[in-house]
Amino acid sequence: MGISVGLTLTTRHNKTGPPRRVGAGTFHMNISKILDPQAIKLVGKMTSKKRLFQDLGEIAASAYGLSLNDTVDALQERESLGPTGVGHGVALPHARIEGLDRVVGAFMRLESPMDFDAVDRQPVDLIFALFAPAESGVDHLKALALVSRTMRDGDICTKLRANGEAATLHAILTEAPATKAA
Repeated sequence: MGISVGLTLTTRHNKTGPPRRVGAGTFHMNISKILDPQAIKLVGKMTSKKRLFQDLGEIAASAYGLSLNDTVDALQERESLGPTGVGHGVALPHARIEGLDRVVGAFMRLESPMDFDAVDRQPVDLIFALFAPAESGVDHLKALALVSRTMRDGDICTKLRANGEAATLHAILTEAPATKAA
Protein backbone atom coordinates (compact mmCIF):
# COMPACT_ATOMS: atom_id res chain seq x y z
CA MET A 1 0.00 0.00 0.00
CA GLY A 2 1.38 3.44 -0.86
CA ILE A 3 0.17 6.92 -1.42
CA SER A 4 -1.80 6.99 -4.64
CA VAL A 5 -3.39 9.58 -6.81
CA GLY A 6 -6.71 8.77 -8.41
CA LEU A 7 -8.47 10.55 -11.21
CA THR A 8 -12.06 9.90 -12.19
CA LEU A 9 -13.58 12.03 -14.90
CA THR A 10 -17.25 12.88 -14.51
CA THR A 11 -19.79 14.68 -16.59
CA ARG A 12 -23.53 15.35 -16.28
CA HIS A 13 -26.28 14.66 -18.79
CA ASN A 14 -27.89 17.89 -17.68
CA LYS A 15 -27.55 20.35 -14.82
CA THR A 16 -29.65 18.32 -12.39
CA GLY A 17 -28.78 14.75 -13.38
CA PRO A 18 -26.36 12.56 -11.48
CA PRO A 19 -22.75 12.54 -12.57
CA ARG A 20 -21.66 9.64 -14.74
CA ARG A 21 -18.20 8.29 -15.21
CA VAL A 22 -16.43 8.79 -18.51
CA GLY A 23 -13.05 7.57 -19.61
CA ALA A 24 -11.32 4.32 -18.73
CA GLY A 25 -11.84 4.61 -14.98
CA THR A 26 -9.79 5.62 -12.00
CA PHE A 27 -6.06 5.86 -12.56
CA HIS A 28 -3.85 5.10 -9.58
CA MET A 29 -0.23 6.05 -9.24
CA ASN A 30 1.82 5.41 -6.14
CA ILE A 31 5.36 6.15 -5.14
CA SER A 32 6.36 2.48 -5.18
CA LYS A 33 5.79 2.52 -8.96
CA ILE A 34 7.98 5.62 -9.35
CA LEU A 35 10.83 5.16 -6.86
CA ASP A 36 13.21 2.22 -7.16
CA PRO A 37 14.90 1.24 -3.86
CA GLN A 38 18.25 1.78 -5.60
CA ALA A 39 17.32 5.41 -6.37
CA ILE A 40 17.80 6.67 -2.80
CA LYS A 41 20.95 8.28 -1.48
CA LEU A 42 22.04 9.86 1.79
CA VAL A 43 24.64 12.60 1.53
CA GLY A 44 26.49 14.45 4.26
CA LYS A 45 26.99 17.81 2.59
CA MET A 46 26.20 19.19 -0.85
CA THR A 47 28.17 22.17 -2.12
CA SER A 48 25.91 23.42 -4.93
CA LYS A 49 22.81 22.77 -7.00
CA LYS A 50 25.08 21.81 -9.87
CA ARG A 51 26.70 19.11 -7.73
CA LEU A 52 23.27 18.01 -6.46
CA PHE A 53 21.96 17.64 -10.02
CA GLN A 54 25.11 15.67 -10.90
CA ASP A 55 24.41 13.26 -8.03
CA LEU A 56 20.73 12.97 -9.00
CA GLY A 57 21.81 12.24 -12.56
CA GLU A 58 24.17 9.53 -11.33
CA ILE A 59 21.37 7.96 -9.30
CA ALA A 60 19.03 8.04 -12.34
CA ALA A 61 21.74 6.59 -14.60
CA SER A 62 22.45 3.76 -12.17
CA ALA A 63 18.86 2.92 -11.19
CA TYR A 64 17.08 3.49 -14.52
CA GLY A 65 19.78 3.51 -17.22
CA LEU A 66 19.26 7.18 -18.08
CA SER A 67 21.96 9.25 -19.73
CA LEU A 68 23.87 11.12 -17.03
CA ASN A 69 24.52 14.17 -19.21
CA ASP A 70 20.95 14.39 -20.56
CA THR A 71 19.51 14.06 -17.06
CA VAL A 72 21.77 16.72 -15.53
CA ASP A 73 21.18 19.08 -18.47
CA ALA A 74 17.40 18.62 -18.23
CA LEU A 75 17.38 19.30 -14.47
CA GLN A 76 19.48 22.44 -14.91
CA GLU A 77 17.31 23.65 -17.79
CA ARG A 78 14.11 23.20 -15.73
CA GLU A 79 15.67 24.87 -12.68
CA SER A 80 16.63 27.88 -14.83
CA LEU A 81 12.88 28.51 -15.31
CA GLY A 82 12.46 28.91 -11.54
CA PRO A 83 13.61 27.19 -8.37
CA THR A 84 11.95 23.93 -7.41
CA GLY A 85 12.46 24.38 -3.66
CA VAL A 86 8.87 24.20 -2.39
CA GLY A 87 9.50 25.13 1.23
CA HIS A 88 9.87 23.44 4.61
CA GLY A 89 13.23 21.97 3.61
CA VAL A 90 11.88 20.18 0.52
CA ALA A 91 12.86 20.47 -3.14
CA LEU A 92 11.14 18.74 -6.06
CA PRO A 93 13.39 19.12 -9.10
CA HIS A 94 11.86 17.55 -12.18
CA ALA A 95 12.59 17.22 -15.86
CA ARG A 96 11.40 15.58 -19.05
CA ILE A 97 13.81 13.13 -20.63
CA GLU A 98 13.82 11.88 -24.23
CA GLY A 99 13.61 8.11 -24.53
CA LEU A 100 12.16 7.51 -21.06
CA ASP A 101 9.02 5.33 -21.13
CA ARG A 102 7.56 6.08 -17.67
CA VAL A 103 7.87 8.51 -14.78
CA VAL A 104 10.66 7.60 -12.34
CA GLY A 105 12.11 9.25 -9.27
CA ALA A 106 15.23 9.67 -7.17
CA PHE A 107 15.35 10.69 -3.52
CA MET A 108 18.19 12.29 -1.57
CA ARG A 109 18.42 13.24 2.07
CA LEU A 110 21.14 15.68 3.03
CA GLU A 111 22.64 15.58 6.52
CA SER A 112 23.54 19.25 6.15
CA PRO A 113 20.77 21.35 4.49
CA MET A 114 21.79 23.49 1.52
CA ASP A 115 20.57 26.76 0.04
CA PHE A 116 18.18 26.04 -2.82
CA ASP A 117 16.42 29.38 -3.41
CA ALA A 118 13.28 27.82 -1.92
CA VAL A 119 10.07 29.82 -1.80
CA ASP A 120 10.36 30.18 2.00
CA ARG A 121 14.12 30.91 1.78
CA GLN A 122 14.85 27.97 4.07
CA PRO A 123 17.64 25.50 3.26
CA VAL A 124 16.71 22.14 1.75
CA ASP A 125 17.54 18.68 3.06
CA LEU A 126 14.91 16.47 1.38
CA ILE A 127 15.05 16.24 -2.40
CA PHE A 128 12.68 14.12 -4.48
CA ALA A 129 13.50 14.39 -8.19
CA LEU A 130 11.14 13.24 -10.92
CA PHE A 131 12.05 12.28 -14.47
CA ALA A 132 9.27 11.95 -17.02
CA PRO A 133 9.06 11.00 -20.69
CA ALA A 134 9.38 14.02 -22.98
CA GLU A 135 5.73 13.72 -24.08
CA SER A 136 4.27 12.57 -20.75
CA GLY A 137 1.76 15.38 -20.11
CA VAL A 138 -0.74 14.16 -17.53
CA ASP A 139 1.37 11.37 -16.00
CA HIS A 140 4.15 13.83 -15.18
CA LEU A 141 1.67 16.18 -13.50
CA LYS A 142 0.02 13.34 -11.56
CA ALA A 143 3.39 12.13 -10.32
CA LEU A 144 4.44 15.65 -9.35
CA ALA A 145 1.16 16.13 -7.45
CA LEU A 146 1.61 12.79 -5.69
CA VAL A 147 5.18 13.54 -4.62
CA SER A 148 4.29 17.10 -3.61
CA ARG A 149 1.40 15.85 -1.48
CA THR A 150 3.63 13.24 0.15
CA MET A 151 6.45 15.67 0.87
CA ARG A 152 4.04 18.23 2.39
CA ASP A 153 3.14 15.68 5.07
CA GLY A 154 4.98 16.84 8.18
CA ASP A 155 4.96 13.37 9.76
CA ILE A 156 6.55 11.80 6.71
CA CYS A 157 9.24 14.50 6.54
CA THR A 158 9.99 14.07 10.25
CA LYS A 159 10.43 10.31 9.76
CA LEU A 160 12.63 10.86 6.69
CA ARG A 161 14.85 13.26 8.65
CA ALA A 162 15.11 10.86 11.61
CA ASN A 163 16.29 7.84 9.59
CA GLY A 164 19.63 7.22 7.95
CA GLU A 165 19.13 3.97 6.04
CA ALA A 166 18.15 4.03 2.36
CA ALA A 167 15.86 0.99 2.78
CA THR A 168 14.03 2.70 5.66
CA LEU A 169 13.63 5.92 3.65
CA HIS A 170 12.19 3.90 0.76
CA ALA A 171 9.75 2.17 3.13
CA ILE A 172 8.64 5.50 4.61
CA LEU A 173 8.02 6.99 1.18
CA THR A 174 6.26 3.96 -0.30
CA GLU A 175 4.26 2.74 2.69
CA ALA A 176 2.61 6.00 3.65
CA PRO A 177 -1.18 5.85 4.10
CA ALA A 178 -3.02 5.64 0.80
CA THR A 179 -4.78 8.74 -0.44
CA LYS A 180 -6.76 9.64 -3.52
CA ALA A 181 -6.93 12.96 -5.25
CA ALA A 182 -9.42 13.94 -7.90
